Amino acid sequence: MGEPNFVKTICGYCGTGCGLVLEVQDNKIMKIRGDKEAPVNKGQTCVKGAFAYEYVHAKNRLSSPLIKKAGKLVEATWDEAYRFIADNLSAIKTNWGSNAISMFACARSTNESNYITQKFMRTVINSNNIDGCNRT
Repeated sequence: MGEPNFVKTICGYCGTGCGLVLEVQDNKIMKIRGDKEAPVNKGQTCVKGAFAYEYVHAKNRLSSPLIKKAGKLVEATWDEAYRFIADNLSAIKTNWGSNAISMFACARSTNESNYITQKFMRTVINSNNIDGCNRT
């Protein structure tokens, strides 16, 4: 086994932006701790930030888009997946109107990601039907 490397990064589980230090050995995350120098979290982490990293190397993690064809999910190219999404959203909008489409934004996403989500819904889809799990 090689020597561990310590890599500073930002947690991707929510929009808070906690600093993390990843212990990486042989190109695999072995451990995560909070970055004590990060002004947002000062070394603290939530349970997800500290322990939910094994998905990165999971054998059953998707590596390409899937599209349902004849009732079964089959691998597709990114171009094919984007075309499928665009064609189906366009068909729904044409057949049922803009208000037949809604989108759910996630509190785990960054502010920038949620901003572009609402911008897409309002300018491309022409719908205000957007919601999220971060409201009470």
